[in-house]
Amino acid sequence: MIYLDNAATTLHKPDAVKKAVLEAFDTLGNAGRGASEPALGAARMIYGAREVLAEFFHAESANCIVFTANSTESLNIALKGLFSEGDHVVTTVLEHNSVLRPLYECRERGCELTVIGCDEKGNISYEELEAAIKENTRAVVCTHASNLTGNMIDLRRVGEIAGRRKILFVVDASQTAGIYPIDVQGLGIDVLCFTGHKSLLGPQGTGGMYVRSGVKIRPLLSGGSGVDTYDPFHPSVMPTALEAGTLNGHGIAGLRAAVGYIMESGMDKIREKELSLMRCFYEGVSRIPGVKIYGDFDAEERCPVVALNIGEYDSSEVSDELNVSYGIVTRPGAHCAPLMHRALGTEGQGAVRFSFSHYNTKEEVDSAIKAIKELTE
Repeated sequence: MIYLDNAATTLHKPDAVKKAVLEAFDTLGNAGRGASEPALGAARMIYGAREVLAEFFHAESANCIVFTANSTESLNIALKGLFSEGDHVVTTVLEHNSVLRPLYECRERGCELTVIGCDEKGNISYEELEAAIKENTRAVVCTHASNLTGNMIDLRRVGEIAGRRKILFVVDASQTAGIYPIDVQGLGIDVLCFTGHKSLLGPQGTGGMYVRSGVKIRPLLSGGSGVDTYDPFHPSVMPTALEAGTLNGHGIAGLRAAVGYIMESGMDKIREKELSLMRCFYEGVSRIPGVKIYGDFDAEERCPVVALNIGEYDSSEVSDELNVSYGIVTRPGAHCAPLMHRALGTEGQGAVRFSFSHYNTKEEVDSAIKAIKELTE
């Protein structure tokens, strides 16, 4: 099998991640639930993971890191907990449904929503984004990179706009956390949402969010926290304020090890390998007659993703044939990115997405190029 669906989830995880999860199964109790060694060990591990992630994202404190199950949960907590009736929010067509659907729900409850369009290559206009900001604008919410085209948004530029206009800046880093450095303080990010199972190389069921000190978010959940049991209201102190119930300690142990692996191996080195494989694949398939590729490949910074179609063939048919006949795993369809597909004119056909990991090889890329060529003949 040649696995080229890493934008959905990275299949291959570092050995250190597997080891950490297995050890956690044998040692971890429930953090905050007593003073036994297993409970204290879980608390120490989880706090240590907060510290590692705070360093990784350049957060001001470990208490700014909240653990969730994935980016979707993080984004729901952030968007539903920040916005109220009468607030105006600016977002883009690049967004995943994990951003769009919570924002649509906010709109149903009386928020205003402006969606910034894109050009034929899938790039937004920053001038249009700033022009959309109004007196009642509460925030700009945007992805760091499109999961369909791989195009990236300039976070520094958007952060400067948000800071200058004194509004919040919320970022979905699902596709970039782990392969691109993100300095939340340097970029002016107020809330950063991330998942653990993609380029962070951690287990599924892990994720989190950075929340800038002083930013108040209404909790999505309330319940057990291990502290202030007799208080009828959920604790308001971060990060407990946004965490309710037992955390995924086993998964967090794996995520902590995964981030350690990235820092030790070198994020730049990992990214360079993935982009090299992506460029090789792009150059190979872009010369094949009948292949249409989506996104801006002139940009130096982009995610290791190539989305394409062959003629008028349905993307699911192409993806199935790649899997059955060649053992190549890709992602067809709409990729939970409806506005991006609408902008590219691929609503009906979808697209076949190839996404690369540093665990992939040049030989696998060559095999994928050969397969696409054979399917067009």
